Amino acid sequence: MVSMYPAGSLRTTPMGVTEPRAIVSCPPCQLPLEAARRPWLLAFLAAASLLLYLLPASAFAQQQTSQQELGSRSLPDSPLPTSYPQNPTAQTPPVENSATVAGTVLDVSGATVSGADVWLLRGDGSQLHTMLSEANGEFAFAKISAGSYRVTVNAKGFSRFTSAEFAVAAQQAYQVPDVSLSVATANMELTVRPTEFIAAEQIRAEEKQRLVGFFPNFYTSYIYDAAPLTAKQKFSLATRGTFDPVAMLGIGFAAGIEQATNAYSGYGQGAAGYSKRFAAKFADGRSSDFLTHAVFPALLHQDPRYYYQGSGSVKSRIAHAVSSAFLTRSDTGRTVFNSSYFLGDLSAAALSNLYYPKANRGANLVFTNTAVGLAGRVGTNLMREFLSKRLSTNVSGNGKL
Repeated sequence: MVSMYPAGSLRTTPMGVTEPRAIVSCPPCQLPLEAARRPWLLAFLAAASLLLYLLPASAFAQQQTSQQELGSRSLPDSPLPTSYPQNPTAQTPPVENSATVAGTVLDVSGATVSGADVWLLRGDGSQLHTMLSEANGEFAFAKISAGSYRVTVNAKGFSRFTSAEFAVAAQQAYQVPDVSLSVATANMELTVRPTEFIAAEQIRAEEKQRLVGFFPNFYTSYIYDAAPLTAKQKFSLATRGTFDPVAMLGIGFAAGIEQATNAYSGYGQGAAGYSKRFAAKFADGRSSDFLTHAVFPALLHQDPRYYYQGSGSVKSRIAHAVSSAFLTRSDTGRTVFNSSYFLGDLSAAALSNLYYPKANRGANLVFTNTAVGLAGRVGTNLMREFLSKRLSTNVSGNGKL
């Protein structure tokens, strides 16, 4: 410990020895004394001490602020750091409706099929989306959620295709494999109808056929392979044609010609003569029609109609028309001698001996009427073959093609 005493003073030691005191000079310690004698110096020292105390703290604060401003200017848009769990799955959660299901529709040859109906079905079979395949056969369903699906494809002329069930994960682009359509099995529905019903339909069509829309043309079949007629249908058609109103007009016209030429003079003239001639022509036509078109065809199983050929050379068509007066079809479709016409004409001529004048009766009348009937049939067949189709209304066929 250093004590400060006045200069020149003595110090007594603990052993009783007196020695001179040491004079220690302490210039700094003199500053307070000087400051006390000079007030302005004391104020200066206080201000300097305060300045030295505040200067380090202010400089440190300025340094920290500068560092923060520098960091802020270098990364103006940087987000604040965020802490995530270390689990990668939790860091990238799956996105809903992010998967895609696509494929290409092909046939068995590998060619693409456009315009096919494509359905996307859920695993439980409920329909989700539908679309048509593109021109290149491709289809694609976007924005699909993860799950189990099936694809069903249907196109005209092909059997329906259904894929196996498949699973799609989030963000997966799934390609449906082997979308191949096979040719559809032909489903043939065969309706078997008795020929009687077919023939009835054809008869109804024939009964609408009229030359120039007026004269009946019922016994011309423009369907070359028409169904055979039953016995009942043969009589029905004969009745329909024989008692047609136009046929009655024809009978009246023919009786008038005979009246004018005084044919079968035994009938006489006047109203009585005309009535007898009308009755004779009516009996001739009705007996001939029924015997040649119904009675004998039913007994002999022959078809009474003329079958329009309509094709081939003119010579072949003429031969067909002429021969049809002597040949006809059987109900089984075979070509046979037309005995129905021959026996019908002969029988009708024989019956005419019952009502013609006695002077005109006999074998000559029978053969004359038979020949007239045969010649008339040949002429009628030629007209049917070459003119009737053009002149007839409601023609229901085109002949032999």
